[in-house]
Amino acid sequence: MSTPDLQTSELQLRPLYPRDIDVLDHWSGAATVIPEPDSGLWGAANTQSIVQHPLAAWWQRVTTLALPNQPRWSGFVASLDDTLCGMIEVSPFNRTRSTWQVNRLAIHPDVVPPSTESALDSVGSQLLRHCFETVWEARMWLAEVDIEQKAALALYRQNGFQPLAQVTYWEISPDVLVEQAKQEPDLPNLMAVSNADAQLLYQLDTAAMPPLVRQVFDQQIQDFKVEPAKSMANTARQWMQRENRIQAYVFEPQRKAAIGRFDLMACRGKHRYHSAELTVHPAYTWLYPELLSHMAGLLQSYPAMPLRVTSRDFQPEREEFLLKIQANPVDRTLMLSRSVWHKVREAKPAALEGLQLPEVLAGLQPAGKPIPGRMSWHYESDEAQRSPKPSAPQRPEGSDLGRAHPRSNPDNLSGQSG
Repeated sequence: MSTPDLQTSELQLRPLYPRDIDVLDHWSGAATVIPEPDSGLWGAANTQSIVQHPLAAWWQRVTTLALPNQPRWSGFVASLDDTLCGMIEVSPFNRTRSTWQVNRLAIHPDVVPPSTESALDSVGSQLLRHCFETVWEARMWLAEVDIEQKAALALYRQNGFQPLAQVTYWEISPDVLVEQAKQEPDLPNLMAVSNADAQLLYQLDTAAMPPLVRQVFDQQIQDFKVEPAKSMANTARQWMQRENRIQAYVFEPQRKAAIGRFDLMACRGKHRYHSAELTVHPAYTWLYPELLSHMAGLLQSYPAMPLRVTSRDFQPEREEFLLKIQANPVDRTLMLSRSVWHKVREAKPAALEGLQLPEVLAGLQPAGKPIPGRMSWHYESDEAQRSPKPSAPQRPEGSDLGRAHPRSNPDNLSGQSG
């Protein structure tokens, strides 16, 4: 006798409460987490994980009161008989909150009863669908999955996600950084980033990515600005974690535009690596070695750790340069996106497959006999024949105008004059 599948009615979905964090801390060894907690991928790097940090709920309350406009993470929990079996963490990607990202998805397989589907497919799909229906602000959804996690890729594809871009995390060893620091970079117009440069950074970011990715990200000028309160909070957090964030861009005075920028997170203490992101205008790809030499020079005053650079497959010149300096690709992920249309409800495929051809043809037949209109072309032609023609006006005799030409007389068809 087969075990019954997991039914939707048995699974209870609700928002994440602060009391759930203590339960989720014990899932580190037995749970299936997408992405892995120690992977340091794009979703986990931008937001502080609620699984790893026990004070995240308290920190969220403080930031909610201090920074009401700050994009915050949100979470949902799936439970069976008051026992947690799944958790999903999502957060807005841009300032307008039109695009949201899935930061983390965790499933505890020991709690989910056996079924024809795996615990990741049965519980994970319902958590994703619950996010699509609950977060009404989101028009697009983003997710990033390691290419080795086949089950996670199948889960996202099953729920409507499509590939958007490939992301590679390159790691540059400390020896290569020392060699790059010996080269003197040619960056005469390198300027520090501030809120006044948001327009230039927005134009650079728009020109450096394909139109499809730009449409999904939906970033505006305000996304490149930092609020004063948030800037102070980030400075305090970096001081406690012994990090230093350095941002700069290259200004082109003739075109009055930014042609390249970097975002470097230099770390001290117990960190495993430094991290950086490079953005270069497609017409100025020669800036890659110059910017990397400048970052390598800045890192010489920090502990000797590798530098991890995030690179998306937008420009092949960036990949060729990283291969040229013998950088090592440590992680390869796939960025996925999904659009949400709130007006049209999704239909199940089984409802269309069960529709028979006679039922389709029945809807194309007229409901009744056609009713003739009031206008009849045959009646109007009969009335036109019966009505007398108006007589031509008589002209005075003896005038030349009254004499008809023999060829213009309708009674004289033979052409002879009378």
